[in-house]
Amino acid sequence: EKRVGALLVMDDGKLAGIVSERDYARKVILQGKSSEKTPVKDIMTANVISANPTQTVEECMELMSDNRIRHLPVLDGQKIVGVLSIGDLVKAIIDEQQFTIKQLKNYIAS
Repeated sequence: EKRVGALLVMDDGKLAGIVSERDYARKVILQGKSSEKTPVKDIMTANVISANPTQTVEECMELMSDNRIRHLPVLDGQKIVGVLSIGDLVKAIIDEQQFTIKQLKNYIAS
């Protein structure tokens, strides 16, 4: 309903893990487990790969591609400042390319 693909798991205000739709599907549904009886800690990824606010779109895309992940928490020290999805990064790259194409067309036309 909310179109959320992943949730950050917090423990005492700190990032403890991340759980995605894929984690749920593979570790609960496909194994015939009960959603009501399976703790999040059993299906979450505890060693979370994250980015910092100064990293570029390209660096984040490379990090996600290399680690085969679709969601990337953005941390400023220990503080969570956002979460990027692969879709966010693809959109940013497409927008940048469209802007460049528009600028080149304007340059050629003038």
